[in-house]
Amino acid sequence: MESCGMNVIKYILFIFNLVFAISGIGIIAAGACVLADVGEFGHFVEGRIMAPPIVLIVAGAIVFIIAFLGCYGAIKEHYHILIAFAAALLIIFVIELAVGIAAAMFKNDFSMAMKDTLKESIKNYSETDRMAWDNVQKKLECCGVDGPNDWTPANGFMLSFPSSCCKQDPQVICRVGDDASVYQMGCFSKLEMRVHKGATVLIGVGIGIAFVEIAGIILACCLAATIKRETDHK
Repeated sequence: MESCGMNVIKYILFIFNLVFAISGIGIIAAGACVLADVGEFGHFVEGRIMAPPIVLIVAGAIVFIIAFLGCYGAIKEHYHILIAFAAALLIIFVIELAVGIAAAMFKNDFSMAMKDTLKESIKNYSETDRMAWDNVQKKLECCGVDGPNDWTPANGFMLSFPSSCCKQDPQVICRVGDDASVYQMGCFSKLEMRVHKGATVLIGVGIGIAFVEIAGIILACCLAATIKRETDHK
């Protein structure tokens, strides 16, 4: 006959895994939102900055699958499946922790790499660069890397700014010296804020899911130990 304690742990773990499966969907959604938000300006954003949300999407998909493994192991009281479930959660936890630490350590490097990419793009200014600049300047309401001075004749440009720098009608040509009609904030600052905002979302979701994973590991190990004791006593 099953002990009352094992029944309680079993059903708590089952309910936990249902919540865990839903959280897996939430993780995928959060990673996808950040990827779409930052990825829109992929021309200026290095691939390694896109890695954390991609890792989070993959982790969310794995979490969703593993949650069903935990549900099955709990209901069937299968010792080995529960141990495999706890081990899988531990591996995901370690991967998420490693990604989080790497992202925190290289945060300044990411910013500097993005600024270098922006400067290189404005220096080359091919047709692809022009389209990318028009996109970022219109959507983020910014101008140049650090400000509108990046488009001045001193840097090899004409006496007018790109139309995407204009606050008013984009068909109106904004001329150098007409500061009132031009966005004054540089695109680097705006992009950096966008990336940091996405990073904050990812860190928040990562910390939340980490606590859930630790709880799942503890519950699975407790149930597995109880099942082993019950089996040994038979």
